[in-house]
Amino acid sequence: MKKLKKTYSFALWTSIYLALSGISVAALLYFLFFENYQYLGIVILFILIFLLSFLIIQYRVERFIYARIKKIYEKVAILNIDDFNPNTSVKDIESLSKSVQDYVEGKRIEIQNLTERDSFRRDFLGNVSHELKTPLFMVQGYILTLIEGAVKDKMIRDKYLERANKGVERLVSIVKDLDMIAKLETHGVKMNKEVFNILEIIQNVFDLFEMRAKKRNITLRFDKIYEFPVFVKGDVERIEQVLINLVMNSIKYGKTNGITTIGIDSYNEKKIIIKVIDNGEGIKQEHLPRLFERFYRVDQSRSREQGGSGLGLSIVKHIIEAHNETVLLKSTFGEGSEFSFTMEKAK
Repeated sequence: MKKLKKTYSFALWTSIYLALSGISVAALLYFLFFENYQYLGIVILFILIFLLSFLIIQYRVERFIYARIKKIYEKVAILNIDDFNPNTSVKDIESLSKSVQDYVEGKRIEIQNLTERDSFRRDFLGNVSHELKTPLFMVQGYILTLIEGAVKDKMIRDKYLERANKGVERLVSIVKDLDMIAKLETHGVKMNKEVFNILEIIQNVFDLFEMRAKKRNITLRFDKIYEFPVFVKGDVERIEQVLINLVMNSIKYGKTNGITTIGIDSYNEKKIIIKVIDNGEGIKQEHLPRLFERFYRVDQSRSREQGGSGLGLSIVKHIIEAHNETVLLKSTFGEGSEFSFTMEKAK
């Protein structure tokens, strides 16, 4: 209603100005031309009233629009009143419209990001709570059993203390992984880059998991015989952690009597790509976009039976991105998965 009143006011005053100007021109022309030059007077009257109407309407419209736009510039934080030219207020509608559209689009994206972050925060807190709660309750249960008298039985005492220790180790692992991710995200961990032989690091990881792989009869191997060392530049400890997490996952989720293969290929002139390939159960396509999220698990029950903090792939992603490199994933459900990452070639 208020907007209608403003437009009525605009139309009213514009009509008054036109009426007064028309009467004034008509009166003047009547005394000068109308009696002796009737037709000429009519033509001149029409031209003058047209010109006056055009100028008045143009002036009134610009002033009306200027007043409205000026208020918008004063109220909207993204607009600077110093940038507003009162002499081009009609043209400024386009720039104003674009600025407001950009502002609205920016706010829409911001709200969407905040909504996603809030959803992620809730999921993250729920997952952290669950991951910590399970080993804590387990440790608490064993300790309470010992306090209630089981400590007198040496066999039960040793067994429960060993299980409680495993629960504590899992808690320590979760806390360490959380601490590492927090530092990586806040750039608190400096990458000590140096030149090293990546084949040697891969072999160390194979040796580390040899016994665990044998338990599931999984073969760890290179894709071919490498006659010469492959030198890369990066943080040795962090890259070893990446390979440990990837190989550990391939053993956890690979099928019994399966194979985990690591291969190295040229990615481009300056980089190589390291591939960790298994012929396990693979991953369904709907899980791939979220696989590197903290605590995200494809199979909740089986993942927790296998143990681990649920942060391995998230740590992999953070370490590789901290090296300004790329981590890639290809998987076919029922056939296997390929995790790969790039590394800078040593000069």
